[in-house]
Amino acid sequence: MATIAECRAALDRLSDNLAGANGEVRGAAALDRTLSCHITDLDTTFTGRLADGRIEVESTLAGPPAQKAEIRLRMTGDDLVSMVDGELNFAKAWASGRVALEAGFRDLLRLRKLL
Repeated sequence: MATIAECRAALDRLSDNLAGANGEVRGAAALDRTLSCHITDLDTTFTGRLADGRIEVESTLAGPPAQKAEIRLRMTGDDLVSMVDGELNFAKAWASGRVALEAGFRDLLRLRKLL
C-alpha cells in the first residue's frame, strides 16, 4: 500500500509532467480550478489548485474533502502511483470505477484530452 509521502510525490511528478506537456495536453491542463484528490485507502485528501498547467498542493487533510473542489479525484494510493508511473491507464481505470473524476461538464470536456 502506498504511503501518504509516496502519494504526495506522485502528485508532484504528475504536476511536473503536466508542466512539461505540449499541444492539446498543455491546453487542457491550463485550467485554473480548485482540486481535491481523496486517497480512499489512506482516508487522506490532498487539496489545492490546478493552475498554469501545474498542480499546487496546498494541504493534506485526514478524511474526505471538507469542501467541494471544482475538480475532484478519488482513488487508492496504489492506483495514483501506478497511473503517474505509467503502469495504469487513467481512461481504463476511470471506466472500470477504480478512479473517480468529478467536475463540471466543460471541465470534463477539456480534461478528456489528458486521457
